[in-house]
Amino acid sequence: MNRPLFEAISVSKTYSSTRALDQVSMSVPKQSIFGLLGPNGAGKTTLIRIINQITAPDEGEIHLDGKPLRPADISRIGYLPEERGLYKKMKVGEQVLYLARLKGLMKSEALQRLNYWFEKFEIRSWWNKRVEELSKGMQQKVQFIATIIHEPELLIFDEPFSGFDPINVNILKDEILGLREKGATVIFSTHNMASVEELCDRIALIDRSRKILEGSVHQIRLDHRTHLYEVEYENPVSGAASWLPEGFTIVEETGSGQRHTARIRIPDGAGPNDLISSIIPRATIISFRELLPSMNDIFIRTVKEHGAGNINNTGS
Repeated sequence: MNRPLFEAISVSKTYSSTRALDQVSMSVPKQSIFGLLGPNGAGKTTLIRIINQITAPDEGEIHLDGKPLRPADISRIGYLPEERGLYKKMKVGEQVLYLARLKGLMKSEALQRLNYWFEKFEIRSWWNKRVEELSKGMQQKVQFIATIIHEPELLIFDEPFSGFDPINVNILKDEILGLREKGATVIFSTHNMASVEELCDRIALIDRSRKILEGSVHQIRLDHRTHLYEVEYENPVSGAASWLPEGFTIVEETGSGQRHTARIRIPDGAGPNDLISSIIPRATIISFRELLPSMNDIFIRTVKEHGAGNINNTGS
């Protein structure tokens, strides 16, 4: 794992009587895509506001590239909020140029970079349109450009795909992956767990103001495995239930004639080779794979388990 670009160290924040963050620590490796996950009101937005220095923690520290976060570091960060903030009456080109200059770019350099992105997204014709003339998805493309134009080291995207059609979602996903390949580090906040599996290297899950899970997406899915396997086979001598070893459970079986597919859970102490060995004399295996739980299933299960153990926790 690369050394961290961003670290939160025992960060806490309280608003009035509400504990928004409670001793939250996490580490985001350089040049990675890190999923910041959690139910509504979990504390994600508060952490993002602290990173952007909109507010400050009551306790703990935020480090950027190994040093405590400073006001000047805001130029090293790009933030695309869930609630977009473009000026409706301004022309698109005028506005993105203004925002690029605020990020510290000279006019000539800003225009060069903007021309590149407007050509890449095929939106040159929008330059002299007012923002209010654009659809929500169009506005999000413009704000995405404004977020990345100064080529920040740390990018924070909060629900970046909201309002996009599938084609534009894929375009934006490719751009985010491309930014990582060029050296950027991305914090990606979303409720879309399919996007998490597709894009994220690591995640942290916050619930009721506390971090309850952190790690690589692949390892988390392995840690939550349920020992469920899917087997496609043909020419069986009889139904699978008649030749499975004791303790092996058929969760689902489909098919007719000679081709069948079964989902089978193996018991503790057994391995996939035991299942394969029981099938080989009685059928021809076409495919065999372990069915790891999805991040959506893990999210729901982990939050439910945490909530059941923290009934009196009122964090938000």
